[in-house]
Amino acid sequence: MRPTAALLPAVFVAATLTACGSSSGSDPDTVKVSFKQSTDNSIKVMDTYLADIKKQFEKAHPGKKVELVPIKAPDSEYYTKLQQMLRSPKTAPDLVYEDTFLINSDITSGYLKPLDPYLAKWPDWNRFIDTAKAAAKGEDGKTYGVPDGTDTRGLWFDKDVFAKAGLPADWQPKTWKDVLTAARTIKQKVPGVIPLNVYTGKPVGEAATMQTFEMLLYGTNDGSTDPLYDKNAKKWIAGGQGFKDALSFVETVYKEKLGPDVSDALDPNVMTRVRGEWLPKGRLGIALDGSWLPQDWLPGSGHEWPEWSKKLGLAAMPTQNGQAPGKVSMSGGWTWSIPAKAGNPDLAFEFIKTMQTKANAQKWYVANSGIAVREDVAKDPGYATAQPGTKFFTDLVRHTHYRPAYPAYPKVSTAIQEAMEGVTTGDTSVDEATKNYVEALKDATDDQVVER
Repeated sequence: MRPTAALLPAVFVAATLTACGSSSGSDPDTVKVSFKQSTDNSIKVMDTYLADIKKQFEKAHPGKKVELVPIKAPDSEYYTKLQQMLRSPKTAPDLVYEDTFLINSDITSGYLKPLDPYLAKWPDWNRFIDTAKAAAKGEDGKTYGVPDGTDTRGLWFDKDVFAKAGLPADWQPKTWKDVLTAARTIKQKVPGVIPLNVYTGKPVGEAATMQTFEMLLYGTNDGSTDPLYDKNAKKWIAGGQGFKDALSFVETVYKEKLGPDVSDALDPNVMTRVRGEWLPKGRLGIALDGSWLPQDWLPGSGHEWPEWSKKLGLAAMPTQNGQAPGKVSMSGGWTWSIPAKAGNPDLAFEFIKTMQTKANAQKWYVANSGIAVREDVAKDPGYATAQPGTKFFTDLVRHTHYRPAYPAYPKVSTAIQEAMEGVTTGDTSVDEATKNYVEALKDATDDQVVER
């Protein structure tokens, strides 16, 4: 799921802008919808869903047209392309798909339009859960996006690999030590299988920060305080024992060769390999990953794997030493936002309303293996039983945490990725990586830092 934007060569950006059209507002009867298209040509989940919404919208609004503007790129390139588009009315679409971890950064940059006047007149907004609404809210208290679902994270494990290793089919580790012990057992008893995958380093961006590091860091205390950001002091927390312990876990995985080869771990396409190759082919024992994985295995996905629910087990990620609440998860999600320079904002919000009818929202949650953020969908038995794993990951919401997605967060995330990469390759020790992180954090936050 979600890397931090990095600057691309000028030629690359120019090509992107040219491809995206000349003016968002050139046709008052056409709404331009920009979204992230999978780099895997066989994955058409979003394309298929939006094509259906386009048909519904055009039928309900005679004379109006929808132009879908896909951006086919890995996450980090998608963010960069999107931000380039948002800077000018000539290239800004009318509606964009925003990752919640970047939304405050884009709000601060003036790229997004507050939606409060629209939301006040839309009864369905009252159906959305408060935590989801908060994820799309700026520091100014205004709302800049309509969430289309959330997610949680846990441990996926191969039951056949576990059987060969003598590990239980109902595995539920109580501590980090239990996770590492299982990985070591797999390494010893099932050669040729990657024992444990945890995302790491800058190439996979936010997937490393959120799906690995923060899943560890937020399990180092009792959950009563945020270990990354001090909300009372309004400062970022630098270092500390929990930070070092999380880095040490990553270091152990790669130092003991419990994970994939470092070259594979630092491959930007490693997430595709986990979902499309390693798990389906029985080459990975344990994966610390997200609730959305099954979308790649459903009928029509191009990577159909109907046996996945029988082949894979699910376990919650434990806290470090089993301290309360015993389990930990992280949640993010995406929103639909209207650019500040959109030519047809009213039409864009009508498109959002079409996407977010109860029926269409439920269709999307099921199609992309998402977690419902509408309470009416969450209570619908058809949603809970739509596919295996939905109830497991939905239940993790009670143990979940949300990133402190303030404007500085993307830079903070990059600093975390650099620290992770250093201990993954062995180029830096945990202490050195932590020290480097503290310095990078100070630069990223204008020294709004409290050291622990």
